[in-house]
Amino acid sequence: MKELKAYVEQKNKWTAIFGDAPLDLSNAEDRKKIASSIDADLSPENLSCDGELAASQVRARYRTLSKCAEQLLELDPSVQIYEFG
Repeated sequence: MKELKAYVEQKNKWTAIFGDAPLDLSNAEDRKKIASSIDADLSPENLSCDGELAASQVRARYRTLSKCAEQLLELDPSVQIYEFG
């Protein structure tokens, strides 16, 4: 759960800049938003920063995001993450 919590914390830091409400893993709607965000981050374009990252960096990002996806699906099996196999 460590990776997922770190992911949500990072997202909340960005949302705080824009004055948006923080995401909360205990809220079902927020879990859907988190799943959508992970899904977007797993898209090939975002995963590789449009081809700017080295292959090793892409693999590391994929591993981290995959762990986040697994942990979120364990917490709430009803969420959908389409880019996650």
